[in-house]
Amino acid sequence: MDTPLHSAFPQDISGSHGGHRGVLAAAATGLEHFIKAQGGNPERVLATSGIDPDVLSSPTQSLGLVNYCRVMEEAARNSGQGNFGLHYGRQFRPQALGLIGYIGLTSPTLEAALRNIAEDFRWHQHDTMTRLVDRGECWHFEYQIRHGAILSRRQDAELSLGMFLNLVRSVLGPTWAPRDIHFEHPRPEQWHDHRRIFDAPVWFDQPCNALVIPKRDLLRPMPDNDPTLLLVMRETIRRLNGTIVSQTLVERTRAYIGILLPQGEVTLEDVARRTGLTPWALQRRLKEEGATFLSLVDAVRCELATHYMRQNSLAVSEMALLLGYSEISAFSRAFRRWFGISPRQWRKARMSLRD
Repeated sequence: MDTPLHSAFPQDISGSHGGHRGVLAAAATGLEHFIKAQGGNPERVLATSGIDPDVLSSPTQSLGLVNYCRVMEEAARNSGQGNFGLHYGRQFRPQALGLIGYIGLTSPTLEAALRNIAEDFRWHQHDTMTRLVDRGECWHFEYQIRHGAILSRRQDAELSLGMFLNLVRSVLGPTWAPRDIHFEHPRPEQWHDHRRIFDAPVWFDQPCNALVIPKRDLLRPMPDNDPTLLLVMRETIRRLNGTIVSQTLVERTRAYIGILLPQGEVTLEDVARRTGLTPWALQRRLKEEGATFLSLVDAVRCELATHYMRQNSLAVSEMALLLGYSEISAFSRAFRRWFGISPRQWRKARMSLRD
């Protein structure tokens, strides 16, 4: 009844055959040691997540993005450290990020560093949106995975914002704090850790993950500014990629459904607008790939429900809203159709298994 989270994801083979197509292994620097330090079993976590330990030894090798996000979620579960990603990102030095880290460090100013990272991050990690957005007095450095097979991505979001925070603090000092922090996932049980580590108000259930940074703070020159090295780093990261393989329309549609659900009922028109298609064209092309819009919405809701049910701090009413239901009764009916029991019965059975 309580199936492992990783079984909800299709297998995504890690490795570098055919060029870089996921995330560069530098993003997992020191992962095995950190899992062990948190009380987990790194061999078991990597095996469960489909990651070859040898790939982690080279920062320019490629990990499947599905596997990478899965290993962070699995590490949190295996170690019993719910804030695994938060603490892993907290200790991550910009240099350890490899090419994308040095692209930031060798930029002329802190603002240019974030701009360059936002522009080149797609070469470091595919199927991911990064951008620097002007919001008046502040910049929003926004980050969001857009891969249809990755719906559980809390640990990745927390470690990624931690990594970006460390780049800024490497210039402005360890006591610098952003104006705000935004996370798209629900508030976890140990959310006070987030406020303490970021030293800023932290908002959950937001449309996108983001660091909110006053503009005046980004005028500082980068201490290691090096125009020649910056050019070399940017050229190198592009050459590692070869030809980027695009997601299927089904995968893109799943990704947008997962992003839009916490904002309410997801419509065909909403998703079509994001894919650049008319609703009719989206329906037709999904049918050609063997899917329908409504079946994808249902599948994404089912997967997310399984993930949310494990978060004991989330009430059933909160889950209903996160899955785009306006009423608890509609969520309960769908849950019973998926699993044959009510949400409360599911949780009760899971607790009895633990006891």
